[in-house]
Amino acid sequence: MAANHLLCFLIFSAGIHVISSATDPRDVVALRALKDSWQNTPPSWEKSDDPCGAPWEGVTCINSRVTSLELSSKGLVGELTNDIGGLTELRTLDLSLNTGLKGPIPPQLGGLKKLHMLLLSGCSFTGSIPSELGNLVELSFLDVSSNSLTGEIPPSLGNISGLYLLDLSDNQMTGSLPVSNPITPGLDLLKNAKHFHLYDNQFSGTIPAALFSADMTLIHLFLDGNQLVGRIPSSIGLVQTLQMIRLNGNALTGTVPANLRNLTNVNFLSLAQNKLTGPLPDLSGMNSLNYVDLSNNPFDQSEAPNWFTSLQSLITLILKNNAFNGTLDMGINITKRLQLVDLQNNQISSLVLGYNNTLMLSGNPICTVEPNAKYCKNQSK
Repeated sequence: MAANHLLCFLIFSAGIHVISSATDPRDVVALRALKDSWQNTPPSWEKSDDPCGAPWEGVTCINSRVTSLELSSKGLVGELTNDIGGLTELRTLDLSLNTGLKGPIPPQLGGLKKLHMLLLSGCSFTGSIPSELGNLVELSFLDVSSNSLTGEIPPSLGNISGLYLLDLSDNQMTGSLPVSNPITPGLDLLKNAKHFHLYDNQFSGTIPAALFSADMTLIHLFLDGNQLVGRIPSSIGLVQTLQMIRLNGNALTGTVPANLRNLTNVNFLSLAQNKLTGPLPDLSGMNSLNYVDLSNNPFDQSEAPNWFTSLQSLITLILKNNAFNGTLDMGINITKRLQLVDLQNNQISSLVLGYNNTLMLSGNPICTVEPNAKYCKNQSK
């Protein structure tokens, strides 16, 4: 009889343990598997088998389900295994800045249909971006920057209609910028996106005219440091919400579209280090501009521009190696906000000077006549 009572007590106690567990068993299995595949998990992960109840550091739960896994900068080492697909209620996954995380990004992430934030930047992931990520229709933030990813941009990302941030920068990705056609989606469908951060990759081909439309809401367009060729499409002038444009460090050719000056909200514009030709663009009317860099392009020879004197918000102007000649007027009409004017290595032969901030003119004929002038000694790297 005593033995039967003891057995009942043990069964009852075990039942209490199961009932009192705060974590759904499916999530427990998934998190344990992830823990086994990683080194340097937080100490609390070793002290409890109940991630929601104990709780485990970096784990957030609602109604016994894991909804957030935030382990940025924890020194994790290992791979993100397919087990992540078991956390089906996950809304936030942040594993950023763990350089010891390597291997491919698992396609099972595409099954986490409630995911809002996917932050995997600053790790050591390799391989291509799974096309399954295009199934994450609730996603707002996709950041896989600063990894070692290769392959092309999956056109399926165009299905994520609510995406706010697309950051693929600082990888080794290749291929063209995908736009939609009757068969496949493309980046042009991301009408609600504010940020296209695609810089420092190896993207090639042209910038498709179809990438831009008047109903887009882009703020940042960062395509710098790639291998893009061809003309800057005039359709870029349709995106009136743009504030920062970085196309520098490509191999773009042709003239700068005249309607670029219609983008009056742009405060940062860099078209430097391309192969742009034709007249230097007249940016008058772009009154929000505070930074302009058009240097290192073979524009037509012309006199030094004066349109910049009308830009009252301008702080930095860089026009190096642009074949300007004649007289540079830096008289009393220059805004006091303008802190740096760099026109090194042009053909400027004379100067009207009433400007007291940093002026760089080394490498111009005027500096053979006045080599000791301050503006001839100032040099940028």
